[in-house]
Amino acid sequence: MIVRGVAKLAEFQHEKMGKTTVVAGESLFVGLNSFEPGQEHSAHTHAGQDKLYVILDGTAEVQIGEEQAVLAAGDAAFASSGVVHAIRNPGPGRLVAMAILAPPPKR
Repeated sequence: MIVRGVAKLAEFQHEKMGKTTVVAGESLFVGLNSFEPGQEHSAHTHAGQDKLYVILDGTAEVQIGEEQAVLAAGDAAFASSGVVHAIRNPGPGRLVAMAILAPPPKR
């Protein structure tokens, strides 16, 4: 499977972060998290699941464990299983982050 223009698949919602599935395999999941200015995905963990955020468009405030950073397009942040992580769009533009999870979420 080849996917072109991944960031263009982003779906935004005014009430909360938008989510779009890009690919879902047996051992890997790739999706987009799309944020309007001010939206966030609050601090949380995943037991038995690693997560990689890759910023495709915009600016993100990211927390991985005790570390916090502002990331831009082309930057990435990794949260291994059980590590607290969060992502927020400080604005002023939209934010599109690719979320790669292994193993994939259970459906």
